[in-house]
Amino acid sequence: MTDKHDTDLSKAYWFKSTRSSAAKDCVEVAFLSSGTVGVRDSKNPDGPALVFGGGEWDAFTTAVADGKFNRS
Repeated sequence: MTDKHDTDLSKAYWFKSTRSSAAKDCVEVAFLSSGTVGVRDSKNPDGPALVFGGGEWDAFTTAVADGKFNRS
């Protein structure tokens, strides 16, 4: 995970999944010009954000798609 303090998030375009409900209980994602990916809580857009390297994000989304985080 990249240090957020080294990344300028002021001009990031944040979005959430089209599968999200109208309620503000989602995460938002921003693909940043540095090749990193920002993730934040939609309820607190001015709060802290996580910033992942491109490879870290790819590994995470692949694991999600493979069902590795399913509650069974």
